[in-house]
Amino acid sequence: MPEESLEGLSLKCGPLGEHDRLLTLLSNDGGLIRLAVPGARRPRSSLAAAVPLSLLQLQVGGGRGLRRVRQLRVIHNFSQLGQRLETLAAAQSLAELCLQLVADGDGVAGALDDLSLQLRRLELVVSERQDSLEALALAVQGHVHLLALGGYGLPLQHCARSGEPLAPPLGNRDWRCSLLPSEGLVIGAVAGAMLVLNASELALLQRLPRPALPRCRDGTLMGPSWVWLRLLQLVQVWCQEHLGRRGKVLGLLQGCFSAEAQGRRDAAPSLPPND
Repeated sequence: MPEESLEGLSLKCGPLGEHDRLLTLLSNDGGLIRLAVPGARRPRSSLAAAVPLSLLQLQVGGGRGLRRVRQLRVIHNFSQLGQRLETLAAAQSLAELCLQLVADGDGVAGALDDLSLQLRRLELVVSERQDSLEALALAVQGHVHLLALGGYGLPLQHCARSGEPLAPPLGNRDWRCSLLPSEGLVIGAVAGAMLVLNASELALLQRLPRPALPRCRDGTLMGPSWVWLRLLQLVQVWCQEHLGRRGKVLGLLQGCFSAEAQGRRDAAPSLPPND
C-alpha cells in the first residue's frame, strides 16, 4: 500500500512493544484509525509528539495489518488543558465519548470539527482563567452535540409517550418531566424515572444543541453548578442505556464539582429540591 497523508486528532495513545506507541486517531473521513508509531517512546524520537489531544498531520505507510507512521507534524497541541483538572477531565471525557461513538474506518460527519471546537473553548477556560463551571458546561454541551452527530441524540422536543411538545413553563415550580432512558423524556414525575427535571432544568438542556453555551445578559453562564451536575448525570444515564457504558472520565469530572455544588446548595435552603 502506498504512503498516504492523514490528518486528525489523537484521542488515545498506548504502549506497543518496547519502544513504540499505538495511536488512535479521529479523522473526518476514516473514523477511528489505529496506527503504530515506531520509536515514539524514545526520548529523542522525532515521533515522540504522538500524544493524546493533539491535532496531527501524519505520513503513513505499510501494507496489511497495522500501518506505521513515517512522519509527523503537530498542527495544534492541547496540552494546556492539563494545567487544570476540570479542563483536562472535560477534554478526556469528550475524547472517550468519540471512542465509543465512532467506528473504525467509518467517519461521523462533524465529530472532529465539533470536538476540536470544544477543546479550543476549554483552552480559553485555562488561558483566560474562567470559572471552573465553564469546563463542566462545555463537557455537557459537547456530549449533547456528539451524541446527536453519532445518532444517539437526546429527544428534547416531544414527550416520549404522549407526543406533546416539551414546552417547560418557566415560573411553574411544580412542573416536572422524567427521564426514562429506554424511551426518552416524559411529561410528569413518573415512578421509576432515573432522573426528574423541573421546568428551568429542561429549558437549559434544550438550549445545549445550539452552538454557544446559554448565557445571561451579563455574559455569565446560565444555571448553578448543581444543575449542570444534574445534566451531567442525565448524559451519563443516556450513555449507559444507548452505548452500553457510561464514560469513566465523567465520574472524575463530576468529582471536581460535587463538593462545591453541595456546599452552595446547602447554603440556599429556600430553593425546592429540584431547582
